[in-house]
Amino acid sequence: MREPARDRISHPSAAMETELLLAPITALEIVGDHLMAGEGPNITIYPLEPDAIQSPRCFKQALHNDNIHGIKEQQKLAPEAKEATTLAVFGGKSLAVIEFSLQNSTIKLAELFPSCELHDWIWDLQWLEGSTETPPSCVALALGHNSVALYDCVGQRILQEVHCQEKCILYSAHLVGSRWDSLVLVAGTVFNQLVIWCAADPADDTGRVRPRGRISGHHGVIFSICYLESKGILASASDDRSLRLWGVGNLRVLPDHIPCFLVCYGHQSRVWSVRLLNDYVVSIGEDSACLVWSYQGEIVRSFKGHKGRGLRAVAVHESRGCVFTGGADSGIRCWHFKGPGTNGSSLLQLNFPSPQRKGSPRVVKLVGAGHVLLATDAGAVYLFDLTSKAWTLVLEDAAYRSYSLLEVSELAGGDVLCAMGNISGQVKLFLLRHPAQAKDLQLFEEKVHRLSWSSRPGQDLHTRSLFVSGSAGVLLWLEVSCHPLSAVTVVVKRCFLLPPCKHRWHTCTAFLPQGDLLLCGDRRGSLMLFACRSPLDSEQEKASGRGDFGDSVSVTVHDGPGLDFPIRGEGLPTEGPVSLIFGLHGKTGVTSVACHRDFVYSTGRDGCYRQLQVVGRQLRVLRKQKPCKGLEWLEGLRFGSDGSTRVLGFHAGCFVLWDASSNETLLSVPCGGGHRSWSYTRSLSAETFAYVRSRDVVVHHSKDMPNGQRALKESLHGRELTCVCRLGTLRTSRQDLVSVFATGSEDNMVNILAFEARFRTLTQLTAIGDHISSVRALAVVERSSAIQQEAGSTSSVLFSAGGRAQIECYCVRLSPDHGSSSGVLCRLVHLASHRLDEQWDRMKNRHKLVKMDPETRYMSIAVLASPEDAELPGPLVFLAAACSDGSVRLFLLLEHSQKLWLVAESFHHQRCVLKVQGFTCKTADRGRRHYLASAATDGGIAFWDITATVDCATEAIKAEVREMKPLALGTPVFTIQAHSCGVNSLHVQERASGHFLVASGSDDGSIHICVIDVNAESLANQGTTGGAGIRVLRKFSRLCAHAAHVTGVRLLHPDYLLSVSVDQRLTLWCLGEDSLSFVCSKFCHVADVAALECWESGQHGWRSVVCGQGLEVLWCKV
Repeated sequence: MREPARDRISHPSAAMETELLLAPITALEIVGDHLMAGEGPNITIYPLEPDAIQSPRCFKQALHNDNIHGIKEQQKLAPEAKEATTLAVFGGKSLAVIEFSLQNSTIKLAELFPSCELHDWIWDLQWLEGSTETPPSCVALALGHNSVALYDCVGQRILQEVHCQEKCILYSAHLVGSRWDSLVLVAGTVFNQLVIWCAADPADDTGRVRPRGRISGHHGVIFSICYLESKGILASASDDRSLRLWGVGNLRVLPDHIPCFLVCYGHQSRVWSVRLLNDYVVSIGEDSACLVWSYQGEIVRSFKGHKGRGLRAVAVHESRGCVFTGGADSGIRCWHFKGPGTNGSSLLQLNFPSPQRKGSPRVVKLVGAGHVLLATDAGAVYLFDLTSKAWTLVLEDAAYRSYSLLEVSELAGGDVLCAMGNISGQVKLFLLRHPAQAKDLQLFEEKVHRLSWSSRPGQDLHTRSLFVSGSAGVLLWLEVSCHPLSAVTVVVKRCFLLPPCKHRWHTCTAFLPQGDLLLCGDRRGSLMLFACRSPLDSEQEKASGRGDFGDSVSVTVHDGPGLDFPIRGEGLPTEGPVSLIFGLHGKTGVTSVACHRDFVYSTGRDGCYRQLQVVGRQLRVLRKQKPCKGLEWLEGLRFGSDGSTRVLGFHAGCFVLWDASSNETLLSVPCGGGHRSWSYTRSLSAETFAYVRSRDVVVHHSKDMPNGQRALKESLHGRELTCVCRLGTLRTSRQDLVSVFATGSEDNMVNILAFEARFRTLTQLTAIGDHISSVRALAVVERSSAIQQEAGSTSSVLFSAGGRAQIECYCVRLSPDHGSSSGVLCRLVHLASHRLDEQWDRMKNRHKLVKMDPETRYMSIAVLASPEDAELPGPLVFLAAACSDGSVRLFLLLEHSQKLWLVAESFHHQRCVLKVQGFTCKTADRGRRHYLASAATDGGIAFWDITATVDCATEAIKAEVREMKPLALGTPVFTIQAHSCGVNSLHVQERASGHFLVASGSDDGSIHICVIDVNAESLANQGTTGGAGIRVLRKFSRLCAHAAHVTGVRLLHPDYLLSVSVDQRLTLWCLGEDSLSFVCSKFCHVADVAALECWESGQHGWRSVVCGQGLEVLWCKV
């Protein structure tokens, strides 16, 4: 039997409290100079000032168990007004009335009339003016079955309800009017129509009101309706992805024919909401886009910054020119839609083709924000002034026809140093203001493959380092000085040699902050370090000579005695890299390298950028990041002083500037693709992008809008959360306890979050985007050293697994941080990854085997206890995985080689395995045996003895075996039929008696408890699979413990169990000898609950995290 009245606490000392809720934003309303947001049942208030703190100023739970879908103000509160205003808050079938007041900069929300539940869904609400028929505290309610109710807020009762003749379910409704006798309802019906009727019209014999008009035209249900009385325009948003504007005039006096004067298609999916302004139309949709339209049907602005697939709420402050959007990702953003043109951008074609100008454009470079430098295939160099709109010939050299390279570097005082390279191995150096004094260097016999400028730390302001790639992988480092009162001086610093490959030239360079190492990327996708100094530097500088460059250049050869120019590539005193990561970015090449803070970053045409660290002159990859879907060609990174990261790249034929911090496209220019010559620069608040197209040069100039966008509340995940895992608890420098946990989602992301209990705030520390499909499971094992624990830091290994049979492994280091808002510093290092399809491609004789299913998903993972072996160099980490292809797989982390080794597998279940858990049992000789519990869709739980498999893998590690075929796990030693259908949750806990308690939850809403005894000696001696070593001491079930799937169970000390279900109930049970006793329960405001995490917090207290369509942190005490 199910417990009645679940929300009432049965145990006198038990209590459950919600500490934090992150749910989809379902309502937004502007009141005065504040924004009201509905998040679940809670109403939250944010300031509108751009420079205000982005934290909410006030918070209150308005409804009990329904989400807020609307907030209506009784009287408009002027900005900075001190008087109070009344708010009606509604959602689902619930309605509450709240008073909002602002006194001495303090916001107060007081409940005037508590939340009450009506008999039907509330679609819209309108405050009514007081009259003889209606008291001043009455509201009109548009209900879900096409009726209008007159509701008295004081008496909390319906005074009158009027039904329409059109009997149908509504998908939307909009009330117009402030008096009951003139109130008009525009209803969006299930028949794709707009039905207009008046509540005060006389009823027919059945007591129903006849509609005044019907509007047809949409090909899908109507989700939103808006009416602008000053223009007489009615707008509707529909499932058919369109907006339609209707010329209705006065709704109370409808014309015979209602024209549709505008149909707008711009959204890629369903349109959720529409707002009419004096000059614009604003719409939001399931495609996470907010579009601003003109009344001519043109898209004026397009805003995309939310994660996921839908915006749920919109509010517009027309005088400020701001639109506020709330998404299913729990985020709230402010956008500015008023400004000069679209983003203030302009496109300028420079009209280069002319009889007075020679050749066709080949290489284009931006010089600052006001000039464009161009090299042609005729060997000419031209300069274009963007202010005067005039071309000027800089120089002309026939040796640089057909093939030429051009690179520029800006010096102190505004001078611009230019370098050109040609097919004959020549390099031309000149100052842009003195092109006649250009100097030619014959460096190689064959063509120059690449030029790049770099600035070395501590270098003179008038000096730059030039790197030149020749044939046979030779990389020459030249130091070029251009002092105002002296000639151009070129010093040959070193000659490096790139690793052998087909395309053997460098693509980018950067000096490390110390200046002793050079970071270099090449065309093969490799990243390497070269030493810039050696102990012989001073001696070689004394014995330096001169090279044969020519008579007009002052040249000193350093660090390269014996170099003869032009370089022929034989017998050179070259130096190789001190550190090399070959093919890091694939065969398409490294496009940029940069140093920022303590890290090194590289980008490539593989669509990823990588974060690395230099440890002891060796490069170490920390993590790989993919900025966004579709951006497969990255060209560079720009780091802002505010901590933002901007990514330059190409998506199809467009140049894209992507903000990785706000998840937004800042600039998109259709240039034709990245294979053409292009240049980008940013100065002050302007973006300039120049590119060559159709034998001409085009310049795109874009000015930032004022303040751009602002995040009032940061996003969580773009789609449903599937798993959650606690990483640890730290004490910050402020002596606050911060709990850190990771969440996985259907959006392929893993977020690491910090929760501060005292202020009840949640901060995202970092995000991981290495998965190519959804993340379904997380597991963690702590490995903090004694030194780290004394310093208040933690270190753990985090595993994430999910679709496409992919597992990723990271080392997560957490430490107190004085400067961050969360008080926690998170450092992430990628350790290893594994995919079954990649392992299949490496297998020999795979044509003789049955290929693995590429759609295999990991449903659950669990970290096993490390084997106790003194001969091991360190603890081994084994990972068990439950797979959708019916297998149970065992992996071993090889941290030193950054690999996950598939140790063993078994297809015993023959159906999808949903859950897996590991546990150990001590033997009489103080050893221990390793066991595994797995549960599948048939409701059965299997117990495996995997000790022999773990021992075999351990011996292979000690013998330094590099490759080994996966072993067979064999068959389980014991099975039990716990449920009649799939097992969605499983937990195993060792009791003080030495027995093991196994709790499981099923699709049928039941909870099964099983107490087993494990005789490790019996299993070790028999070596059979008969199950003699495991026996069931007792078992019992709680049928219908929940009304839906049980998606999480947790055994708590001493005798409690916590369960959560899709029915949105978090329930605490007390364990008896043969039964579960109900203690207390709480309604969770997270829909589609998928996972539960729980840990101890204080004496007889637990903190739990429930995730699904949102996230909720709760505290439970007994």
